Amino acid sequence: MKARSILGWILRFIVLVVLFNVLFIVGSHAVTGLIPNIKSEPGLVSAETGLLIISILNTLLVIWLVLSSRWSGWKLALGLSFAYYGAVTFMTQIETWYFLSSVTVGAQLLPRLFVMGMPIAFFFVPLAVWILGKGRRKSDSVYNPALIMSVKQWALKLVIIAMVYLLLYWSAGYFIAWQNPELRAFYGSPGQILPFWTHTINNFSTDPGLFPFQILRAILWTLYALPVIRGSKTNPWRTGILVGLLFSIPQNISHILENPLMPIASVRVSHMIETASSTFIFGMVIVWLLHREHKSVGDLFGIKQEENHIEHFT
Repeated sequence: MKARSILGWILRFIVLVVLFNVLFIVGSHAVTGLIPNIKSEPGLVSAETGLLIISILNTLLVIWLVLSSRWSGWKLALGLSFAYYGAVTFMTQIETWYFLSSVTVGAQLLPRLFVMGMPIAFFFVPLAVWILGKGRRKSDSVYNPALIMSVKQWALKLVIIAMVYLLLYWSAGYFIAWQNPELRAFYGSPGQILPFWTHTINNFSTDPGLFPFQILRAILWTLYALPVIRGSKTNPWRTGILVGLLFSIPQNISHILENPLMPIASVRVSHMIETASSTFIFGMVIVWLLHREHKSVGDLFGIKQEENHIEHFT
């Protein structure tokens, strides 16, 4: 790559990082004056360093999303804006509504949290598409097997996806986050931790809506992954990693900062490890199941594949 081309990409990256910072600050104004006056323990890094880390990682992720897509123009901009807002803001804030609306998040603040993520999703992402040279629509006539399958297979795979998400969510929640006594106390369960099965059974009676809510979230996660999977021009492994990063990095990297809505530092760190690991794996599972039609269980696991399907894994 010529020096001039390298310089051009560096300049684009710098411009995008600056734009992300500006639009992130603009979005933050939506919650000005509504954050509860709760003293928060310090974050892992200072606010300035944290914002730089957040902007760099999100910018790199959006660059990969844009450049790895076969789409271009408004189709790419709208598809990625939908995926980014859904995965990063909507999925995060509906869980905020479920768990924190009775703890630290008031009725006035909650809707503003949904607004806060709009500038990045609906301005930054389209601008990135244009700055990265994919603003002009181009035709794509290459056959793409992603998401093309029968209704029966779709239904079966969505059931599997929901079950896998419940398994990952509940296992990571108990064996990672719930092991932290400060986290248990924060959510109203102080004292000794209950055994896994006792804790699980008790939850069915004390919070019967949790598991249906998480099944809904599993389907929504899948919905927001579809534009990335359908548009991807890379192999399934790379697409899986990309979707996993989309599900895990933007939502969790903010836990490195102090946060009055979750003022205890160890609670933030536990959630960051728990959620980043489980959602990354879940994103890869979604791509594995949906990147093409599978003829059998053996085909799904790469056993006795028909010759004309081998090419889709390479």
